[in-house]
Amino acid sequence: MGSANFPESETLAEIYAGALNAGGIAATTKPRIGSREVYVRAVQDGSIDLVPDYSGNLLRYVDKNATAVSAVDVMEELPGKLPAGLAVLEPAAAEDKDSIVVTEQTAAMYGLKNLDDLGKICDQIALGMPAEAQERPQGLPGLTAKYGCVPKEFVPFSDGGGPVTLRALLDDRIQAADIFSTSPLIARNNLVPLEDPKDNFAAQQVLPLIRTDRVGNEARKILNRVSRVLTTEDLMQLNEQVSGNAKQNPKDAASAWLHNEDLA
Repeated sequence: MGSANFPESETLAEIYAGALNAGGIAATTKPRIGSREVYVRAVQDGSIDLVPDYSGNLLRYVDKNATAVSAVDVMEELPGKLPAGLAVLEPAAAEDKDSIVVTEQTAAMYGLKNLDDLGKICDQIALGMPAEAQERPQGLPGLTAKYGCVPKEFVPFSDGGGPVTLRALLDDRIQAADIFSTSPLIARNNLVPLEDPKDNFAAQQVLPLIRTDRVGNEARKILNRVSRVLTTEDLMQLNEQVSGNAKQNPKDAASAWLHNEDLA
């Protein structure tokens, strides 16, 4: 099985491989294959048999006009849009998606729990997001349409919710920021993710994308068992172990998680 070229995907591939090996199905990994354009083709041409992916982004990859955003709607549309010979298995509760976060101090100051709350005071704050979010439907236009959020200032960042964005938030140069929901920066800095009750950001549940003629029923059962227990909190902890100060090998982090969940 393959992975995309970032640590979380590599760890997920090791989890899938470890679970399959524990279940008596020989599995090896080919990490860091590349972007979605590359690894989907690799599944199609048989270079790999499966790869971890994210429901909402995969749907938009196979259907550029898709508008589904909720977890249920995305999973209703996705299977029928996949190329022949490909399928997805059960999605996990775990998601890695855009999330708007604030510091504990900002949350307490304005009474912020969700994006509805943010919309009411948005004209008083600076909002940090990727530059492209200024025009993308699920970026600032969506926050404005669904929550009435018109920030005092939109501040573009190019580090994908990384350390530069974090420093601006902690230094109060911005008061809200777009940081991916499984980033270890959230727990490490006691940031408060604001709930998104109107699904501005599309669901991004973790799920295996498989080549149907190479992944049999027993393997599918094992992979589905993994999805039934994997949570966003698990991903945050795994990311902290692999990408944080510990710099743990993805295979070792995956193995420990599988043992803790009685999956290996």
